[in-house]
Amino acid sequence: MKKRDDITSLNDFKEEVLGKKGSAERDKYESEFEAFKLGVLIRDARMKANMTQEELAAKVGTKRTYISRIEHDSSDIRLSTLMRIITQGLGGRLDISINFK
Repeated sequence: MKKRDDITSLNDFKEEVLGKKGSAERDKYESEFEAFKLGVLIRDARMKANMTQEELAAKVGTKRTYISRIEHDSSDIRLSTLMRIITQGLGGRLDISINFK
């Protein structure tokens, strides 16, 4: 397969636009992206369970607007709330890992 010179890898693109890993702008981007992924994961799990935001909120003792803000990356989420959403609301299990670079 012939390598194309006009293609940039995602990592190279991020370094060009956001700076190298460890730079303030890159760290901010990476952190915000993780929060975005979390919201998408919760939304997808809720939809797979055929639940509305209102139903999920009622199961975990919060408001629909809070669930919406989490799903749309507009709100920080406490670990205890995240655990309630996953275990009580969605019937799942939260697995957490720490990776060192």
